[in-house]
Amino acid sequence: MCGRYASARKKHELLEEFQVELDGDPEKELGPDYNVAPTKQVYAVLSRVPKDAGRGVRQLRVVKWGLVPAWAKDPSVGSRMINARAETLAEKPSFRSAFAKRRCLLPADGYFEWMPVEGDKKKKQPFFIHPEDDGVLAMAGLYEFWKDPSRADDDPLKWLVTCTVITTDAEDELGHIHDRMPMMIERDRWAEWLDPQLTDTKTAAGLLVPAQAGRLVAVPVSTDVNNVRNNGPDLIKPLPPEEFQQV
Repeated sequence: MCGRYASARKKHELLEEFQVELDGDPEKELGPDYNVAPTKQVYAVLSRVPKDAGRGVRQLRVVKWGLVPAWAKDPSVGSRMINARAETLAEKPSFRSAFAKRRCLLPADGYFEWMPVEGDKKKKQPFFIHPEDDGVLAMAGLYEFWKDPSRADDDPLKWLVTCTVITTDAEDELGHIHDRMPMMIERDRWAEWLDPQLTDTKTAAGLLVPAQAGRLVAVPVSTDVNNVRNNGPDLIKPLPPEEFQQV
């Protein structure tokens, strides 16, 4: 599961990093967020084919975390669809259409997982898991459009754009913390993954390759991250050895 992550890079950094051609939300810029939680607005890199264009155009959009299927009657269902298991994407009604046509990348600096503390079942130690080289983590995601029937067609809030993080089995070195982890998409597969003209789900599934062992590192961090109201760079700062040993 991925229920919390950090995304602190500025918009202009993401536009350059992901070679974005179009800023899909030029009026919006999200501030650094070291405690991204479900239902928050996040950045998503996706590709859409404009009218009278023969190819997809890569863009950066601001979307809401928690996918709302187009057929949903109530957008509140999104709070229960923050993750999508890679193994069942093509089968689940909530995700199969988006998997075929609306794949995206969700930029992150890293994500958080909690491990039970030995000898105390009620206590869990949070870990910040991030690329060893401190590079951007491109999490595989899906996005969807939901039309609000209660709003007028010219209402700017008529359409809600939401996303979900695709998860997979955690690699051995991270599996002792939690058995699931976000699926990463490496740079050399970004173009294929984002291609809206790739609608064959078997081919798309072939692009979902778990991160190489050692690509990510996990460091214990403060339990301040447990509270979604807390934010700031201190949340991803490794605990001093003496503090971690006392947990």
